[in-house]
Amino acid sequence: MTACVQDIIEVLNTIAPFELAEKWDNSGLQAGDRTWPVKRILLALDVTMAAMATAQKSKCDMLITHHPLVISPEKSIDFGTMPGAAIEVAAREKIAVLSAHTNLDKARDGLNDYFAEQLGIQCESPFYSDDSGLGDSRTGIGRLGRLSQPMSIEQLVRMIKQKLNIPALRVAGRLDLEVDAVALCTGSGGSLTGHFLNSSAQVFITGDLKYHEARDIEAKGKTVIDVGHFASEHIVIGLLRNRLTPSLKSLGCEIEIQDFKEEKDPFKII
Repeated sequence: MTACVQDIIEVLNTIAPFELAEKWDNSGLQAGDRTWPVKRILLALDVTMAAMATAQKSKCDMLITHHPLVISPEKSIDFGTMPGAAIEVAAREKIAVLSAHTNLDKARDGLNDYFAEQLGIQCESPFYSDDSGLGDSRTGIGRLGRLSQPMSIEQLVRMIKQKLNIPALRVAGRLDLEVDAVALCTGSGGSLTGHFLNSSAQVFITGDLKYHEARDIEAKGKTVIDVGHFASEHIVIGLLRNRLTPSLKSLGCEIEIQDFKEEKDPFKII
């Protein structure tokens, strides 16, 4: 039996139901034909031309990413610029592009749970829940949890840098706290600042925090650790590989999964 694009979509839907996605999001099939056969998959954080080139060179039939190729409606498809350039390669080379974004963020055992696991944080509940939880109390945006033992902000920062293999991160607020109650959100968590300030968490671990959000946290005597958008979400490749491998085997198909290893944070520390 050879799997097709629709089969992979259905498998991913069991891992992170697409109906969990935020209304503004565009998770799901980005480009391609649902009937195309799939024997080899490339995993990446973003749809880039470098990822498409690797998929083509490696003879992959599908690229699965976290960030969608298209979120806002396009008025025209220009093959000379993104996202049209990626769509042209997808159509010409029959490489389907599939994305699992906020549905994977919010799902039980999804990206936020995986992020917490990587940092040794025991999750207790979603940081923020909405009406799309499908009756599951463990689905929602971000996570509230606890460290295995209380530690200083300095110790926590050192641990995060080691676990995520990053040279530096940003910290705002009190640096003299000893903490064990944590709020976390992969990607851009600044919009959850109000929820963090009203929660029992002492420290917020996220990415892409804005200046005034940092000031609000500072004023309330709490702490935020901004690890960067890329560092908080590039781990999605490992998560997808771990979750897809056994699920695809259950289809009775031999599907090879590859990681896109050339992906780098667009921001450089100099």
